[in-house]
Amino acid sequence: MNNFKKKTGRWLLGLCFAIGLIACEDTVEYTSSPRENFEALWQILDENYCFFEYKEVDWDEVHDRYEHQIVDTMDQFALFDVLGDMLAELKDGHTNLSSPFDMSRYWAWYEDYPDNFDEKILENYLGTDYRIAGGMRYRTLADEQVGYIYYPSFSSGVGETNLDYILYQFKDCMGLIIDIRNNGGGVLTYSDRIAARFIEGSLLTGYIQHKTGPGHDEFSEPYALTLAATEGHTLWYRPVIVLTNRQCYSSANDFVQAMRLLPQVRTMGDKTGGGSGFPYNSELPNGWLVRFSASRTLGVDYEQLEFGIEPDIPIAMKETDADAGKDTILETAIQLLLTAQGDPARLPAKK
Repeated sequence: MNNFKKKTGRWLLGLCFAIGLIACEDTVEYTSSPRENFEALWQILDENYCFFEYKEVDWDEVHDRYEHQIVDTMDQFALFDVLGDMLAELKDGHTNLSSPFDMSRYWAWYEDYPDNFDEKILENYLGTDYRIAGGMRYRTLADEQVGYIYYPSFSSGVGETNLDYILYQFKDCMGLIIDIRNNGGGVLTYSDRIAARFIEGSLLTGYIQHKTGPGHDEFSEPYALTLAATEGHTLWYRPVIVLTNRQCYSSANDFVQAMRLLPQVRTMGDKTGGGSGFPYNSELPNGWLVRFSASRTLGVDYEQLEFGIEPDIPIAMKETDADAGKDTILETAIQLLLTAQGDPARLPAKK
């Protein structure tokens, strides 16, 4: 009986201890009040976000407006919605709040624009017998006179050997189309790797600035970003047309920035979505993660690229063409390359 009591006592003590641990875990996870998390998020952005001045965001006014929506009794879901709405004031696709149950996101940078792309129509050009190298789908068009690459995401890897095989496949073509419409970005390494195949020597592509203090105007001096031609691999100096739409974002925007500076390249389609800030991650007291733009890249004339890059040749998809299964932008690019006959000087002048 005594042994039973001892065993029972130890079991009850262990149970209480376990319950205590659970309570402690809950306490650690939810000790932070809604107001504490609100203030923490606001301050993280206040001291580290890089586009306040460019976007003319009055962050103090935003604080005062959203502070009235924070109450001590609100649950985590209501808090998340308020904090996500506050971040949306920055109009930044690189700025998100992540919790175990949701991720806030800002998509208005492309939602109010026409698609200028239809993947079903693209199938009429790619067919089913296209080749795949890394993340790229490619084939020849226009009786094998034009090379065509569709690259849907810079998150899909492309190696140097992949690019050698692709460019060799197009060795007899008069021009090349690189279609990055709907490419939301990914890994900057792949953007630079591809662009380096079209450079002769080296190329200044822009500048970058980092935050150096908590003030909205505290930045480092701009320092140069350069790319060099890839040594020992196939390079391409014949005409190139890069197809863009509003959903080209982040590293896709960086790719367009580099390519548009080259004499043999023209960009065509719609303005890109932008996203020129380098994202950084931080954490709120309750464990939620926040990502935001912390460093900004500038063009070669120190211009801001955050809201996108205009194409050299603006053109939109026509409804009549779409109804006929044709891609207006792609068809126009093909005709321009055929007209150029391999001579970049015969392409339309840049903007």
